[in-house]
Amino acid sequence: MANYSLNRTVYNKEAYEKTIDTTFSQVSTPPPPLADTITVTEFFDLYNSIFYDIPTQGDTNSHAYIVAKSGDYINADQVSEDVQALLDEITLLRQDLLAANQQIATFQISASIPTSINTPTI
Repeated sequence: MANYSLNRTVYNKEAYEKTIDTTFSQVSTPPPPLADTITVTEFFDLYNSIFYDIPTQGDTNSHAYIVAKSGDYINADQVSEDVQALLDEITLLRQDLLAANQQIATFQISASIPTSINTPTI
């Protein structure tokens, strides 16, 4: 069995405050102010000036990336669900219109066919 010697230093309150730094200076410091920030207007001016230089597709730095990020931010999936519901309703209305037009055509055809055929008698 191994023997280890443990030593500890004990300070009284006065010596502790003089010896140990208890400030939070090393935990976190605020970031330096951003001197090179741009306004939203400046951003869009720059964006419009390089619009055609931006790749269409790509995981980052592309139009597809901007669309995906902006879509996440504005909850575009919800908008897509609303649009899909409207498209489904349009499809249903088109099917109803087709059925109604088929009925009209059927009635017009049956109205133009004589119900009794006159045959000459001998």
